[in-house]
Amino acid sequence: MEDTVNIREITLDDAEAIQNIRKAISEDDAKVDFVKLIEQQISEGPGKSSLVAQIDGQVVGYMISTTLLAGFGIKKSAWIMAIGVHPDFMGQGIGLKLARKICEIYKDKGVKNIYSSVLWDSTDVLSFFKKLGFERSEFINLKKKL
Repeated sequence: MEDTVNIREITLDDAEAIQNIRKAISEDDAKVDFVKLIEQQISEGPGKSSLVAQIDGQVVGYMISTTLLAGFGIKKSAWIMAIGVHPDFMGQGIGLKLARKICEIYKDKGVKNIYSSVLWDSTDVLSFFKKLGFERSEFINLKKKL
């Protein structure tokens, strides 16, 4: 199956497909404006690496990430902000292929660490990141309700 998956840089034309993937995963997440998010990714140029996975020309998965040049004691780092694979295509290694490609891209850019935030009770997402070699970081997530 993995041989038929094409990984490429995200384009604005992918926004609707990504929106449909989010909706298929969770109705709550369907409210995100992916057109605006992807426009920001593209307009901010280098440093942003976001990808889609296609099978037979159909977008079936995506990964949105960014680079931070500094922040709270760390130097240049990458952050995976969002990942999704359409439920009809889950379990076929598509998410792993996206993540491995993102890691390769950032390694080539000289990035030493990639981070992501995961809800503590999202065992499937935690398992996914652990499979990729992610481990608990030195950060403590903080929030303030407004």
